Amino acid sequence: MAATIHCISTTWNFTPNLTSLSLNPKLNTSPIFKPLSFSSNLFSQGVVSVSPVQRVVRRSVVCEAAPTKKADSAAKRARQAEKRRIYNKSKKSEVKTRMKKVLEALEVLRKKPDAQPEEVIPVEKLIAEAYSAIDKAVKVRTLHRNTGARRKSRLARRKKAVEIHHGSTESGTGTRSGDGNENGMENA
Repeated sequence: MAATIHCISTTWNFTPNLTSLSLNPKLNTSPIFKPLSFSSNLFSQGVVSVSPVQRVVRRSVVCEAAPTKKADSAAKRARQAEKRRIYNKSKKSEVKTRMKKVLEALEVLRKKPDAQPEEVIPVEKLIAEAYSAIDKAVKVRTLHRNTGARRKSRLARRKKAVEIHHGSTESGTGTRSGDGNENGMENA
């Protein structure tokens, strides 16, 4: 394989008395490199010849620098759906846990024969926590708003049933009687 390199003679300033220039490696052990010879008459013409060099065949892996393929939209949607599923599952679990605690506390209170009105206060705190969890789940659309309203209503009904069972409706959730207003409308 022969190769020629074209050079402008003015870029290399060699003296005219140079008859030959030889580039020889000090150790000639490599079969890849062979000595190159230059003669002065070629420099005056502006042409340099390079003698052929045999190359050793190298096996290499070629990596193409092609642009990466755009992410598959279906795979991305699947990842997003999985993330939302886990988040929603935790929210729903929290709502169920809070509701279960309220219902268990109400059941214990209902079975007590001599329950006092002060014993409803811890249950009301649990109900407030359950309402908060339900409202947060509705806010982030984990639960539908009607589902949230139904669950809150279920808790309120159970609490009301326990209060009626014990004969006390002092929590202020019932209708007021004796306010002088028979039709339930307030005076304007």
